[in-house]
Amino acid sequence: MSRLAAGICTLGIAIACTGLGGCGSDSSSATVGTSTNPGTLLFDPPFRIASLDEADFASQLGATAAGQSLLAVAGAPACGVDFYHIEYNTTGGAGEPTTASGALMVPTGAAGCSGPRPIVLYAHGTQTDKTANLADITNTNNTEGALIAAVFAAHGYVVVAPNYAGYDTSTLPYHPFLNGDQQSKDMIDALTAGRAALPHVSGAVTSDNGKLFITGYSQGGYVAMATHKALQAAGMPVVASAPMSGPYALEAFGDAIFFGNVNIGSTVFGDMIPTSYQRSYKNLYTSPGQIFEAAYAPTAEALLPSATPIDTLFTTGKLPQTALFNSTTPVTGNPALDALLAVPANPVFALGFGANNLITNDYRLSYVEDAVMNPDEAVAKPPTGVALAVAPAHPLRQDLKTNDMRSWSPASPVLLCGGDQDPTVFFSVNTGTMEAFWSKLPAGLLTVLDVNGTVNPASPFAPVQVGFQTALAGLLAAGGQQAVVENYHVTVAPFCTVAARGFFGQF
Repeated sequence: MSRLAAGICTLGIAIACTGLGGCGSDSSSATVGTSTNPGTLLFDPPFRIASLDEADFASQLGATAAGQSLLAVAGAPACGVDFYHIEYNTTGGAGEPTTASGALMVPTGAAGCSGPRPIVLYAHGTQTDKTANLADITNTNNTEGALIAAVFAAHGYVVVAPNYAGYDTSTLPYHPFLNGDQQSKDMIDALTAGRAALPHVSGAVTSDNGKLFITGYSQGGYVAMATHKALQAAGMPVVASAPMSGPYALEAFGDAIFFGNVNIGSTVFGDMIPTSYQRSYKNLYTSPGQIFEAAYAPTAEALLPSATPIDTLFTTGKLPQTALFNSTTPVTGNPALDALLAVPANPVFALGFGANNLITNDYRLSYVEDAVMNPDEAVAKPPTGVALAVAPAHPLRQDLKTNDMRSWSPASPVLLCGGDQDPTVFFSVNTGTMEAFWSKLPAGLLTVLDVNGTVNPASPFAPVQVGFQTALAGLLAAGGQQAVVENYHVTVAPFCTVAARGFFGQF
């Protein structure tokens, strides 16, 4: 396994379509939509990929060791699940009309599974595979789809989960990665399409009871928070949300990385963020070579997401595996600045430096100089500082500030879940900064859960913490500290997802 730990990629669960009732049905009489309005379905009813009762689902999951581990965390399915592929109209990062697709997972069965049920709107983590489709439960690589089906749909929640613009059947030639405005619109459009499809799916015995919950992991944690913000601003009710391990404080996170605290997965993010913002705002460069080294500049804009596996992109030299910055760092003659730019002693951060690096020294230096002159307090004055830079001059910092989540306060309950040693999305810079930023919220609006923290036996989240820490100990025993670093981010995911389900169950 590569050191890229940017998505949910380790469960290894396969759900076979052979022998399952209803595979490939519900589409023979579909109406093709003609409206171009955002949120309208392209095909109604949507295509049903698979239909499993609770026993089938449990049996399929139990057929692999990874599936057995998921069942141990999520619990045995209480409901069957029908998996539908929805396609709908939405907009791109620059406001251009486009299409996107996603999953509609409908619980089936007796009381507690059919009839009026709550909706979970789910945002997925960073995905490098352009063909990824959360609805396709028959795909052995669709481990995040299996996770949310097992945790939410199999326990009575209708799940709407977009694949995002730029993936699967979407007509957009890029993905607006961490563009809060676009990604929240995509989520809302998927929700609109899912709600429109629900009365028309097979049997139509499961309906929307009006309760909406929002969650997502990693990139999806950020998208979930941006969506809660957008729905609240539009006056659309959200019962509660549970963003998980997301890069919420984007400007502060970017500053920390450019200062040398390079995260695992940095070269993927280092390609996807600038190219996303350039497509959306057109303010970062006139040529990719102004950011990317010559070996990568010609293909950087169209590289990710890709139908080519990420490990192939690494081995063929299309993208460096870990080297975001050059190990021969800039020398300015300013001792304080030179020390900031030097390769860090921390061995995990040092992995982000090498000879065949992605980002040029000149670009890194220009970013760091602006971050020093126009500091973000979450980096300059931790742990109590929360203020964004007042007037960043660097275009990338301006775009990160535009998309930073220190711009709103929730009016309905929020659970922030993550692990405080996460080397991919830093907990203190992101979750910790949002906790400090929201420190004056009324009691009960904000709950913060560190699955790696001290276990309080009286806490409803104690079993989740114990489970995660047991899993982490298993990684350490089997593969040492390297295994912990490489798998920490993905190991947090199922435990925070179950915590989110428990949190939603209060309402």
